[in-house]
Amino acid sequence: MIDINISRQLEGAEGRFSLVVKQSIEKGQLITLYGDSGAGKTSLLRILAGLMVPEKGQIKVDGQIWFDSTQGIHLKPGKRHIAMVFQDYGLFPNMTVRKNLIYALANPAKTKLVDHLLEVMELQQLQGKRPATLSGGQQQRVALARALARQPKVLLLDEPLSALDDKMRQKLRDYLLKVHRQFDLTTILVSHDVGEIFKLSNKVMHLENGQVVSYKTPLKMFSHRHFSGKFQFTGEVLEISKEDVIFIISVLIDNHLVRVIVDHETAEGLTVGDRVLVASKAFNPVIKKV
Repeated sequence: MIDINISRQLEGAEGRFSLVVKQSIEKGQLITLYGDSGAGKTSLLRILAGLMVPEKGQIKVDGQIWFDSTQGIHLKPGKRHIAMVFQDYGLFPNMTVRKNLIYALANPAKTKLVDHLLEVMELQQLQGKRPATLSGGQQQRVALARALARQPKVLLLDEPLSALDDKMRQKLRDYLLKVHRQFDLTTILVSHDVGEIFKLSNKVMHLENGQVVSYKTPLKMFSHRHFSGKFQFTGEVLEISKEDVIFIISVLIDNHLVRVIVDHETAEGLTVGDRVLVASKAFNPVIKKV
């Protein structure tokens, strides 16, 4: 269990604002931090990692106090049993894949764990290569394996898949879910991708201007009451075209292209690139921006 009750002043694009989070996260959950850029998501990750200090409050993980402003407790990152994966991977360029993992071991004698991670992440054939020779997806797998080599209790992920193409992103989502379950982690992920959130998350913590405005399952977060629930999928608008008096919206859902007929008012509210929920209402498909 992670118990968070902290506050800290942050500097945003529109001036100073307060990050205030009072939330409990159950052990073994995969939680996504969701919200606009500048809402405080990455700052919260950095606070949990010990890289940023709250002004007041307390963080307790499995009964151990990581931070307490009244008692003057602030555990250093190395003592928090956490691992963090950033967008830029942060691999050591002068080390092979295997040496990157060995360097990260909490216990240098546990080289069998490295062998296991290389197998789980399908990196055996790449273990002798250096990061510069790997693709973005391969580097991301190495970064994730290196994080797991620390045997963390908590895995923190700051939009780790955002720089990858759709096909690789979908494959790495499967890896994330697999290792989250296999290594019995509590994982906190920052993501703007609704499809990713639906696939991975147990719950979503929605931040607005530093405040937690909701903490729900993905279905409750992104579904809308006026949808019947016969089917619900998220996708990306690829094209908006007009044919006579109707509009046709082309939506990419996973690897499938779906075309939905909408009225003028709905089409006017959408642009190419929007994330949308395609659902059913009175047995007809409808679109809602999310």
